[in-house]
Amino acid sequence: MFVKDVPVQNQVGLHARPATFFIQKANEFKSSIWIEKEERRVNAKSLLGVLSLGIVGGTTIKVIADGPDEQQAVAELVKLVESGFAE
Repeated sequence: MFVKDVPVQNQVGLHARPATFFIQKANEFKSSIWIEKEERRVNAKSLLGVLSLGIVGGTTIKVIADGPDEQQAVAELVKLVESGFAE
């Protein structure tokens, strides 16, 4: 299992469009991937799950992966969040 904290850079947070980009990237990996905010963990490959966290800009989230490509998955998802989803 590989875990990394990352602050959400874009002002509106993980609303529908950036959440969709995040989920598409997460689905490129074989590992199980979760996002955790304030002790609540959801499947990072589920749009409804990600949106249910209500992640706004400035929130720090944990990206957690477990599987054969866990380190690469976390690294690429963290990079995507840090980029602000090109907004």
